[in-house]
Amino acid sequence: MTYVVGYAPHKHDRSAIELACQLAKSLPQPVVAVSVVPRGWGTPFAAGTDREYEQWAAGEGADSAALAAADLAQHPDIDGSAVWVAGRSVPQALLEEAAKRDAEILVVASGDDAEPGRIRLTPKTDRLVHSSTVPVAIAPRGHNTSNGVTRITVAFRDDDASWSLLTRVAEISTRASARLRVVTFLVRPSRRPVTSAVSHAETQVIDLWGVQAASAQAAAMVHLNSIGVTGDGLELAMAEGSDWGEAVTGVEWADGDLMVLGSSSTHRLAQVFLGSSASKIVRHAPVPVVIVPGTAIG
Repeated sequence: MTYVVGYAPHKHDRSAIELACQLAKSLPQPVVAVSVVPRGWGTPFAAGTDREYEQWAAGEGADSAALAAADLAQHPDIDGSAVWVAGRSVPQALLEEAAKRDAEILVVASGDDAEPGRIRLTPKTDRLVHSSTVPVAIAPRGHNTSNGVTRITVAFRDDDASWSLLTRVAEISTRASARLRVVTFLVRPSRRPVTSAVSHAETQVIDLWGVQAASAQAAAMVHLNSIGVTGDGLELAMAEGSDWGEAVTGVEWADGDLMVLGSSSTHRLAQVFLGSSASKIVRHAPVPVVIVPGTAIG
């Protein structure tokens, strides 16, 4: 098992390697930084030009791997290595490397347009999230820490996928000696500008969401206790807000935190998680986020 890192030297952002090394401190596995360079077409009509292009790409790859190795050398306690591969698609090449190297997690950085400490998905990252068969960890821009993973927060919705995810993350938190926090995010509709208040029917629906969420969290507590997650190592929380930013940032976050989430359209709290809710949670997350396969964010 390994942590495979998508390394892009021209981004001037070491956050992906930093996150992979953080994960490796808590759950030791080798870290492999992979740089992907363009692959030549190999056409017989432009053999000379294509050979020159491949030589240039190989030089770029070697330089990138050297930079990645230097970044990894700043973590001498981590078993790290750097390689480069040629491919016509960066996401596909990373997915192939993840499969080849039996990756436990595929780690990538945020887009260049992300604010410091925040996450933005690039088109390439978005494809990875929707195509990967292993979890994809996304580092906030500029992520850097000397800590391992000390607390894992699960975004919990009380659907089949969430229950499966909860059990899986509970096992991981135990292995990593990290605390586990189960959070249900509830976004309340904004007040109407004309009436300056929500209707009675809307209020009843909102209250029902809260009752359902509280019941689901109580059931989650019982389940986690039954598999040995108890005491100070377990926390449950409800995070409410008038928008996703308020709900996500309203939760206390600290260095060493990691958030795990997925997305599904079939659950009792569907009204809370319609459309691109998962991507909105990612956008406002101030900590690294791991998205589990089979729960693509839409």
